[in-house]
Amino acid sequence: MIGGRSDGAAVATVSSAGIKRQAAAAGFDLCGVAPAADHVELRFFREWLDRGYAGEMEYLHRSAGRRADVRQVLPSARTVICLGTVYNAARPYSIDDGDSRRAAIARYAWGDDYHVVIQQRLDVLLGWLRETCGETFEGRAYVDTGPVQERVYAQYAGLGWIGKNTCVINPELGSWIFLSEIICNVQLEPDQPIFDQCGTCTMCLAACPTGALVEPGVLDSTRCLSYLTIEIKGAIPEEQRADVGAHAYGCDICQEVCPYNQTPITAVSDDPAWQPRHGLDAPGLLDLWHQKDDELRALLKGSAMTRAGVRRLRRNLAVALGNSGDPRAAAALEQHDEPLCRDPLVEEHIAWALGRLAVDARDD
Repeated sequence: MIGGRSDGAAVATVSSAGIKRQAAAAGFDLCGVAPAADHVELRFFREWLDRGYAGEMEYLHRSAGRRADVRQVLPSARTVICLGTVYNAARPYSIDDGDSRRAAIARYAWGDDYHVVIQQRLDVLLGWLRETCGETFEGRAYVDTGPVQERVYAQYAGLGWIGKNTCVINPELGSWIFLSEIICNVQLEPDQPIFDQCGTCTMCLAACPTGALVEPGVLDSTRCLSYLTIEIKGAIPEEQRADVGAHAYGCDICQEVCPYNQTPITAVSDDPAWQPRHGLDAPGLLDLWHQKDDELRALLKGSAMTRAGVRRLRRNLAVALGNSGDPRAAAALEQHDEPLCRDPLVEEHIAWALGRLAVDARDD
């Protein structure tokens, strides 16, 4: 057991080095320590919201106050233990494939749901901290879903810098990294932060098909293909459907073009949790479309793709098929007989896709 302190911090009976050893044993690839301070980068979030870049993500507005500082989440916070997990599987990039008939699915969604897998690993580390530090220890652990601006703390913990594509980029591992953190009241020596190493490179800005990266490090979510295919619950705006291309769930383009993610620089994980599950390993659009609703539910079960669900996946697939130019697509869309294919939202996108395919056929 450890004694308390008058300032609310727990007396440190652990070291940063000890925590990092435990983090590695729990399955994390990166671990660093950042102070729970009012970092200047945290203040931009309010402006970002005011610009309307959050779109329909109202939860970001509701939690804005807590996201301004982790001490709004845990008043006794002194330290943020930042963790990184490489999820890059050894598969080609979508930009290298170029096949409009193949479904583009964000790399992070290929395997098991990272929220569940990483939370289990966080629980192991958090349990060790509680046991080691004693009853005065206070901590909160989050995997992406907490009211934490995790990229800012990851930068100050030395995990990487926030790149122009808004992802945390590690100079040795690249940016295919899941972030998670433990906010705690233990005072630890912080790591050295890592700041911008993008230099004059603007490849991610130039490659974004929708211009969602409106300036270096600033993303207008309402233009982002990940937002359009995942976060929007209703119809994808008609003027943005052609930009969706073959994207059935999310988008990786701004990461795929990054020089830090080019072989042999970027890290590749052999962790079974992140390998593509059967049915999500470069699937054809028509292969996914022809599956029954229940088969798609089984395919998505236990993956991060449950966030959008089968209904939105059907919607996205209809748009992607309309963009595919595949002569088989029109017949497949017209002959749909699964219940969700008759959902009004999905039917609206099927009708759009059939119209686009008809125009393409006339042009040919």
